[in-house]
Amino acid sequence: MSEDMNYKSLFIGDKSENGSVYMDELKRLVTNHLGWRKDYIPSDIPAITDSDQTKKEYQDSLRRQHEVLTELDQRLRPGTIPWMSAGRYWGQMNSDTLMPAMLAYCYAMLWNSNNVALESSVATSKMESEVGEDFAKLFDYKDGWGHITHDGSMANLEGLWYARQFKSMPLAFKEVVPDKVKGLSDWELLNMSVEKVLKILATLTPDEINAVKAHSSRSGKNIQKLGKFIVPYTKHYSWLKALDISGVGLDQMIQIPVKSDFRMNIDILEETIKKLAAEKTPILGVVAVVGTTEEGQVDEVDRIVKFRKEMEKQGVYFYLHVDAAYGGYGRALFKDENGNFVEYDQLADMLKKHHVFNYPVRISEHVYRGFKAIKDAESVTIDPHKMGYVPYSAGGIAIKYQSMRNVISYFAPYVFEKKTAEAPDMLGSYIIGGSKSGATAAAVWAAHRTLPLNVTGYGRLIGSSIETAQRFRDFLKKLKFNVKGKEVDVYPLDNPDFNMVDWVLKINGETSLKKTNELNEKMFNFSSIYDSHVYSNRFITSHTIFRKDTYGDSPVPFIKRIGFSEDEWNKVGAVTLLRAAIMTPYLNDTKLFDFYSQGIAKSMEKKLNEIL
Repeated sequence: MSEDMNYKSLFIGDKSENGSVYMDELKRLVTNHLGWRKDYIPSDIPAITDSDQTKKEYQDSLRRQHEVLTELDQRLRPGTIPWMSAGRYWGQMNSDTLMPAMLAYCYAMLWNSNNVALESSVATSKMESEVGEDFAKLFDYKDGWGHITHDGSMANLEGLWYARQFKSMPLAFKEVVPDKVKGLSDWELLNMSVEKVLKILATLTPDEINAVKAHSSRSGKNIQKLGKFIVPYTKHYSWLKALDISGVGLDQMIQIPVKSDFRMNIDILEETIKKLAAEKTPILGVVAVVGTTEEGQVDEVDRIVKFRKEMEKQGVYFYLHVDAAYGGYGRALFKDENGNFVEYDQLADMLKKHHVFNYPVRISEHVYRGFKAIKDAESVTIDPHKMGYVPYSAGGIAIKYQSMRNVISYFAPYVFEKKTAEAPDMLGSYIIGGSKSGATAAAVWAAHRTLPLNVTGYGRLIGSSIETAQRFRDFLKKLKFNVKGKEVDVYPLDNPDFNMVDWVLKINGETSLKKTNELNEKMFNFSSIYDSHVYSNRFITSHTIFRKDTYGDSPVPFIKRIGFSEDEWNKVGAVTLLRAAIMTPYLNDTKLFDFYSQGIAKSMEKKLNEIL
């Protein structure tokens, strides 16, 4: 498909502008399902008879159902933030979701598919298989594979599972098929690449493969020999849980500081790996982040890939996983209508051709290279329920080679028959989760089929949020308040790589970082779910805290820019920022942006008057 998609037609809209479309499509689909039930072997006698329906307890049960659903409605309305707003809710990663995804979810839910068992999910398992192919193509994994997970945390756990298994396989080769690794030292075995492991596995019989896996880290042996697992300070907390659950352990984790731009400091990463190599300490794996959840930054994946190639020549190898749970769909921005990842010098022309931006937005070469280099990682996390604009819960993972999954595979006899166990749609053997919703697979599939994973579809949609984020940051830079004789300035964090905007409000002349943190904490409390009047609140946002024990001194340049000394930073050791994940798909319209940004400014001023 080469025509640009009008993504605004694919949302219900904050004022239900497309609500009738949603209702019509939903009614049509539900009617089809009810007809399917009626038409299945018409000669069968009905299980619910006319006399059943006239019984008092039958009618009482229906009334009870109606009362419960009415209570559900009454609880959801005041207990839910207005995340669908075009420009009032700028907080967590929550926004209006795509109609095709919601309609597909609601419809597929009626069929009650369990995607771990092919016999109960023929249609939706096939859809998930096609979604996995979409993931692989998005990241340019030519021989890759992917699937939907319950969320990004589960995908990260699977990434570590792959890393642990591949690192341990060579040691298992030494025990089970020693001739295959004859003459190699343990150090050489612990630095064998994924490609070399797969090459050896391809020469083994099924019984030998099973024996090797039985002697791998899944047995519990050698896990502490596999080395260090390296993550940036900006890691998601799920990595701590993954290290715990996998048995690798938190003691094996090394955290790499971030620079003042809040991207992983690759210089320190390289120094750390060289030092470990010199000590003959293996590196189990490295995690890079594409779309940090606090700052929206993109790590220099390309530099990590280049460095790994250099170290591999010296006999040092590590597994590379990219945590692109938040930023992964952003790769569609760089793919033309034929799915080709364009060259950087062609990017601006392509974005202009497809009307991606209405505001001066420049995608830096650093961001471009980071996204491009994902193709060289062994695995990557991507969350459809974030920038895929699909309802929760829908995470995802893609691996570079489909054959990688055989290293972690299991077969449950009561679920998988031999004739189906090797089918590409048979997911349960190759994933952590068990029973999983076919409705989720249908939702992601429908979203991908409606909006292509290239510049004509998701590229334009995601571009709108990046544009709004950069425009909002420029707006904040010029924003000042005069409240009760005090001037209050706004200091946004450096330009985001993605669509996250962080900022600090500071009273002009204030020398106490502690008091400034308290001011911003109160602003958050007055602009969040902690405000008891959510629906009368004209601006709802989130917040984050950069602490010295997790961010090191990377915030110091920002601290100095807003007028505090390094001594003040060392004394307090934390800075509180307001934070907005700007996912709204609507505000690349200048009229709408001006309306809502001015409204946000008035709301901030009102809250400052209440606080001060």
